[in-house]
Amino acid sequence: MPADSGVAEAAAVLRTGGLVAFPTETVYGLGANALDARAAARIFEAKARPSFDPLITHLADAADLTELVGPVPPAVAALVERFWPGPLTLIVDRPAVIPPIVTSGLDTMAVRVPDEPSARALIAAAGVPVAAPSANRFGQLSPTRAEHVVAGLGDAVDVVLDGGPTRCGIESTIVDARGERPVVLRLGALPVEALVEAVGPVTVRPGSSGQPVAPGTLAAHYAPRTPLVLGAAGPAAGEGGRRGFLAFRDRPADGWAAVEVLSPEGDLTAAAARLFDALHRLDAAGVTEIVAEPVPDEGVGRAINDRLRRAAATWH
Repeated sequence: MPADSGVAEAAAVLRTGGLVAFPTETVYGLGANALDARAAARIFEAKARPSFDPLITHLADAADLTELVGPVPPAVAALVERFWPGPLTLIVDRPAVIPPIVTSGLDTMAVRVPDEPSARALIAAAGVPVAAPSANRFGQLSPTRAEHVVAGLGDAVDVVLDGGPTRCGIESTIVDARGERPVVLRLGALPVEALVEAVGPVTVRPGSSGQPVAPGTLAAHYAPRTPLVLGAAGPAAGEGGRRGFLAFRDRPADGWAAVEVLSPEGDLTAAAARLFDALHRLDAAGVTEIVAEPVPDEGVGRAINDRLRRAAATWH
């Protein structure tokens, strides 16, 4: 149903333990009442998500953070003031009211306020914090359109709110700012440069091979069903069956069965917004392999390359 007119009905579903997929500025989330352990368990079941991968809790307003968790460290408060609502997830201590299943047993919780009016309206109308990872099968491409959600999860979701394509197209940046120096645990839609400008030097430590300390940090993740490799458009493009190519700005020579160009203008923000949508199309094009061209490793381009590396790691 439309995201703007479906809020009241979707909020009622959340309050009664149901699952609602809804748009944020980053990707579509699969939401459940974060105070309800049984509802949170439905998220893991619907996504086939391993229980060791924690969820992000979403709030309607920045003021709700201290109401939920109490006082936060000064650096966390500073980042909240500067970047919420927005594509920044922060690590805080888990309050007792949040069931351990939401944080996969960790004593910390990932939390953010989305910069999408219909998402905040939904959370406010539900009257509860909403646990919501991306609305896709675990490890697969994140959804940036409602139709991606329906294709991936089907009737495992009670309600899908359709808000059109998401603005950022890539997940939130996750930061742990509780210590002396903020640590970026997942690169995302908020560039590292913006964080440095706000709080000074940060440590970038994305990726995990064991128990994740934050959502979406496994080394292999965000993958299409079609094998993906990193590379450039070389002269052997037509060899080895039907191959697809994901380009940053320049369309390659003929020989590819399917081609997606992220931004002919070379705009990294636009490229991020189109990343998962383009990969969904290549995945549906019947190609035997997707070759993805890395983008300039700066700004949000770091997050794009991070997603491409993790997708490639799934197949190698």
